[in-house]
Amino acid sequence: MKRYRILVLTHETLVPPEDIEGLSEAEYDECRSEYNVYSTLYNLGHHVKVLGVGDSLSELRGIVREWRPHVVFNLLEDFAGIVNYDHYVVAYLEMLRQPYTGCNPRGLMLSRDKVLTKQILAWHRVATPAFQLFPLGRKFVEPKHLTFPLFVKSATDDASLGISQASIVNDMQSLKERVAFIHDQVGSDALVEEYIDGRELYVGVLGNNRALTLPAWEMNFGTLADVQAGIATRRVKLDESYQKKHGITTGRADLPEDMHNHLARVSKRIYRALHMSGFARMDYRMRPDGRLYLLEANANPNISFGEDFAESAQAAGLDYDALIMRIVRLGMSYTPEWRMAEK
Repeated sequence: MKRYRILVLTHETLVPPEDIEGLSEAEYDECRSEYNVYSTLYNLGHHVKVLGVGDSLSELRGIVREWRPHVVFNLLEDFAGIVNYDHYVVAYLEMLRQPYTGCNPRGLMLSRDKVLTKQILAWHRVATPAFQLFPLGRKFVEPKHLTFPLFVKSATDDASLGISQASIVNDMQSLKERVAFIHDQVGSDALVEEYIDGRELYVGVLGNNRALTLPAWEMNFGTLADVQAGIATRRVKLDESYQKKHGITTGRADLPEDMHNHLARVSKRIYRALHMSGFARMDYRMRPDGRLYLLEANANPNISFGEDFAESAQAAGLDYDALIMRIVRLGMSYTPEWRMAEK
């Protein structure tokens, strides 16, 4: 196997150590994805450097010019603390004519904007929950065309930031209070959707011009669903003791073959409609009658070892080493405008 020069790009606070010995569990969890990617590439024999990025790209430019990496493995989820700015970093790499992993600037921009995503997918006849945007700094106006219960979340941030059981509201006063919470505590526009009760499904996608879908994965809310709404709050996703307490697990979805095929077709259609590349994860709710609603299209989702995306890839025959190398090769083979201009 050819050995590549690979620059792993992370947030400046998430630069992984060369060895995790001595780290607490909390410290390791902070940089787990970064360490998994770095250590996998290093153990495969590649020449690996890690660069932490804060609010400047000057060091990135210098390393690209001097070291000339074959590919940049992009693990950034924001720039200067702003989630919607991560696509600027990728656009900068394209202007440097530097190959990188993950989604391209257009796909990042479209998928990060949840309202624009819904508008595009409506044209492509992909169902999403009915919604209304409540912009930060604007006066609250009661929605007239939404039906309670409603679900309130940030219009831009992901990883369940600002999501809790209180995100589901059943009356106008609760809605007003939760919108104010997103504005004040998260600091973003609030997106209000009709709440879809049903099974929560995830479908991973890998590819550029041709996409491969991974087996559908499902969040099982265990005993939590008996006492609260089954929604993927931060505690549900990240708190292991909370998961054990309620028997919350994820695993391959038990669905009829025709539903697996339908999920694959819809996920590819969404991937193409949003101009995505590299890899992504589509999050759905499926009602008891089988109707599907896309909740979010996540570019560059979590690829930590043992997490849903990697586990789904394993079920498709891609172990973790193979998954990381598939992502590397997709990054190296992606054709941005500068490559087309050279042909």
